[in-house]
Amino acid sequence: IRFHQDVTVDEVKALAFWMTYKCAVVGIPMGGAKGGVVVDPRTLSPGERERLSRRYMAEMIDLFGPDSDVPGPDVNTGPQVMGWMLDTYVMHKRGFVPSVITGKPMELGGSAGRQSATSRGINCCVHKAAARLGVKLEGATAAIQGFGNVGSHAAKFLAQSGVRIVAISDVEGAFRKAGGIDVDAAIAHVARRGSLTGFKGATPMRRASQLLELPVDILVPAALENQITTQNAARVRARIVAEGANGPTTPAADEILGRRGTFVIPDILCNAGGVTVSYLEWVQNRMGYYWPEQRVNDDLQRIMEAAFDEVYTTMQRHRVSMRIAAFMVAIRRVTEASEMRGLYA
Repeated sequence: IRFHQDVTVDEVKALAFWMTYKCAVVGIPMGGAKGGVVVDPRTLSPGERERLSRRYMAEMIDLFGPDSDVPGPDVNTGPQVMGWMLDTYVMHKRGFVPSVITGKPMELGGSAGRQSATSRGINCCVHKAAARLGVKLEGATAAIQGFGNVGSHAAKFLAQSGVRIVAISDVEGAFRKAGGIDVDAAIAHVARRGSLTGFKGATPMRRASQLLELPVDILVPAALENQITTQNAARVRARIVAEGANGPTTPAADEILGRRGTFVIPDILCNAGGVTVSYLEWVQNRMGYYWPEQRVNDDLQRIMEAAFDEVYTTMQRHRVSMRIAAFMVAIRRVTEASEMRGLYA
């Protein structure tokens, strides 16, 4: 579920479509759905944000359930919003059902490792891609578009692998530093100020969109859709584009990147870590038994590595892009499941 001023019905339909195939490509037994509210969350007081979250759940409650539709956090939502929604569901249903929501606070049955799961999945995919392409991560450079939960954790994990983060951005602007940005300092600044505005650890860029065109080894678009388009795709100089956001590259731009030899890790694979650990959270809720974070992280890595390997093998076998290969894997799994069920008339 996302809160954003630019949410539209068509966007939510597209995101729901992607979610179906995202679940399929990593092999988790979820059907895929999406939801959104047209609102600029920056204009809301904490009380308004809570009332909006609760009303959303109250209006949608007949659709949600642990065996029907299990929401999780997306853009501008997080553990607190999921906690409010869970509480609303519980108050209406008169019973504690933690498996109806994922991405919850751990105090309410959330899973260890869920907050950073999407970024861990990105990091895993980048490691796999770098190994396939012969890119040494120690000393490699990266630019991160979007410095919210996904982008900031991705920057942190890549930095821990020896990658030099030379540029970061959020909705307020972009910053660069050739020698490498202190990611922990940037995260601490955002925690204090709410955005990168005023960050002193790097130089402000004149245009935030320039970040996408920097000569780096790894580009992580982790903001919103349609960031790499036909207008700028030819100027993208990264060797690896790891799609942390949903749909950051338009289809026409994807073709341009392919012709230029850019290795694109598609969104339905690259950012599937979040929904994967949401599934693991749902499993733990159903069991009533909770795993330590290392167990969750190990399971996530195993699932993501297996998914990457299958997509990469499909890409090589059929001589297609990673994106087409990911959809081939996902559509085959959805088709096989549909055929096994048959038709009820």
